[in-house]
Amino acid sequence: MKIVVIEPLGIPMEKLKKTAESIVGSKAEIVYYDTKTTDSAELSRRGRDADIIVVSNLPLKREVLENCKNLKMISVAFTGVDHIAMDYCREKGIVVSNCAGYSTESVAELVFGMLISLYRNVIKCDTAVRSNGTKDGLVGNEIRGKKFGIVGTGAIGLKVAEIAKVFGCKVYAYSRTQKSVDGITYLPLDSLLAECDIVSLHVPLTEETRGLINAQKLGLMKKNAVLINTARGPVADSEALADALKSGKIAGACIDVFENEPPIDSSHPLLNAPNVIATPHIAFATAEAMEIRAGMVFDNVTAYLDGKPVNVM
Repeated sequence: MKIVVIEPLGIPMEKLKKTAESIVGSKAEIVYYDTKTTDSAELSRRGRDADIIVVSNLPLKREVLENCKNLKMISVAFTGVDHIAMDYCREKGIVVSNCAGYSTESVAELVFGMLISLYRNVIKCDTAVRSNGTKDGLVGNEIRGKKFGIVGTGAIGLKVAEIAKVFGCKVYAYSRTQKSVDGITYLPLDSLLAECDIVSLHVPLTEETRGLINAQKLGLMKKNAVLINTARGPVADSEALADALKSGKIAGACIDVFENEPPIDSSHPLLNAPNVIATPHIAFATAEAMEIRAGMVFDNVTAYLDGKPVNVM
């Protein structure tokens, strides 16, 4: 049995090997690649003899997987699997597992890091200090007392709700599956958008959620509202969001995810709209989260090798 770690997993190679070998042991040969590539020919070369591929967020398209004739499992070191050719995997009976929960804390923390940066003009304040400026024109806002809306109450959404309550917010939520949680009031999506000062997206990318926040939905939001997206880029319509920001229909946006993985072209509409805090899909990426997911991804591999239940997507 051959396992191919087809890209780096965000922790030092020595630590990654130690983690993998302590979990997998002698059950399989493990081959590691310490460089990222999106070249289909190179990915095909790396994975062609693999029984199991370990991948983070590199796209594994059908054209790559078709060249991996021995492939039986893909262990994804990520929460979402929309970068994997799932239709092909289902056709061929390839097991795909993910690492749900490894980055709950890190994503939730960045939500508030970005929000504070926007509310308190942190980037502009830094620029002012470095250019001999003052606080003039940079007085910000508090989170306390705001109506905080959460779209999607999975693990990350619930962690964001927990933190929002500590900040003194009144928390509302919209979710396909409602949970009984003290301090959260569930509303229809349109009502939540119209009611809340802050709206944070925490849904997976599916056909139902693609373009969920479009021009019509943005038109329901308050003029002082802030939209936060640390979920998946296509959940919100970037063009419509940029237009809403430019026209003053909403006040600001915090964006960690785009239609494609960074680098993002400088012509992207959200990079040319006012009051946007943008980060390069980094919400999940903390040293602590990377270590947790390295363990989880190889736990999934070992469970598969041992014939035990695996968190199959």
